[in-house]
Amino acid sequence: MENETRLPRNGKEFLLFLGVISIISVNIIAPIIMAFEFGGMTKEVYMMALKTMPFIWICVVLLEGLLVGPLVEKLVGKFTKKTDSFNAHILFNILFSVTILSFLLTIIGTWIGTRTISLDPIRHLFLNWPRNFFIALWVETLIAQPIARFVMKKFHEKQSNAIVKTENL
Repeated sequence: MENETRLPRNGKEFLLFLGVISIISVNIIAPIIMAFEFGGMTKEVYMMALKTMPFIWICVVLLEGLLVGPLVEKLVGKFTKKTDSFNAHILFNILFSVTILSFLLTIIGTWIGTRTISLDPIRHLFLNWPRNFFIALWVETLIAQPIARFVMKKFHEKQSNAIVKTENL
């Protein structure tokens, strides 16, 4: 999968890929979860979500880069073979990433949103986490990941076209 055009090939591309996924995800998932928490999507609920999104986004990027990404890589390696399809690798990647991040963010996101570190998110973890997991799973599977892979594919096509033009000069 090293030459896969739908995935990042180096650190700079990974940052672009992660940026696309995380910005889309945070802007969709956080307001939906907050709407469930506060009884519906209102202007006030959306504004509350909007105020927390930058902090949640930073948290997502840090967790993904430092903890979740390396752990998911190991898990995907245990559950897939190099001969498995691209889609098999991607689906396991999404499943493991969403499971771990949604679990952590059910706690940390509540702390960020309430601006209070308490035991409440841990006490209610198994009531809130399944809902958060399924919201995140569908957003990642159907929206964020496909868009990020499309961006990578177009980015690599543009690079290839630039190389071909340079070679033809």
